[in-house]
Amino acid sequence: MRNKVFKATVRSVLIGYLIVLLLIPIATIYVKGFSLGWEPFWKEVTGPLAWKSIVLTVKLSIVATVIQAVVGTIIAYVLVRYRFRGQSILNSMVDLPFSLPTSVAGLMFLTLLGPQSPLGAWLDSVGIKLLYNQTAIVIGLVFVTFPFVVRTVQPLLEQIDPAEEQASFTLGANRFYTFYRIVLPALLPGTIAGSMLAFSRSLAEFGAISLISGNLPGKTMVASVYIYGETQNYNPEGAAAISLVLLTLSVLILWGIHLWTRGKGRLA
Repeated sequence: MRNKVFKATVRSVLIGYLIVLLLIPIATIYVKGFSLGWEPFWKEVTGPLAWKSIVLTVKLSIVATVIQAVVGTIIAYVLVRYRFRGQSILNSMVDLPFSLPTSVAGLMFLTLLGPQSPLGAWLDSVGIKLLYNQTAIVIGLVFVTFPFVVRTVQPLLEQIDPAEEQASFTLGANRFYTFYRIVLPALLPGTIAGSMLAFSRSLAEFGAISLISGNLPGKTMVASVYIYGETQNYNPEGAAAISLVLLTLSVLILWGIHLWTRGKGRLA
């Protein structure tokens, strides 16, 4: 009897915690976004600057996600399959973007790539500009989402028996063919799941982007910065409308990951 009461209490506390922490804030955004009706909501979303900020955010998030899918998978493979000096330090640094405030990351790129730094001055002298443009946004997004693909692919790599790769080499296959036919199919679920998480995270990035993008309306202003501007202009309905679009995209992505991984589990 006591065990049943304890389980019911723990379950109730967890459900209540999720309701207070997640469901109520999410519901508040939807209520606020549609508080004036469908037409005002649609007008806010399709406004020239708002729509451009949404399109820019989605476009550059896709670019950053593709980069992460390729580079993150390669880095995970190197960290698991090879042994070299400083490997443990490099492996621990993968999680640095998770622990570092994104505004600090933005300031780091400003210091590194700004015209006052040696690197920034040299880049400027050869006509390469990596600040206050869309390239800067991609750099910021790649940095803050760096761990997602690496950390989802690593456990899958560790489960692959190296003997399978050795058997492929014995049969005459080269390293690229072995990776493509044996390793990559096993890593693909982790790469896709990590990439989708990176994309969802990119949609909401604010701290680093607000410092390095220039925030030019219609050119380098992403949706999160636009939302902040609307709150400063005392337009909470407009901010909620754009937030609702980003929130819906993120929820659909996470739901898709859940359905896909559950389907893979059933097939396995």
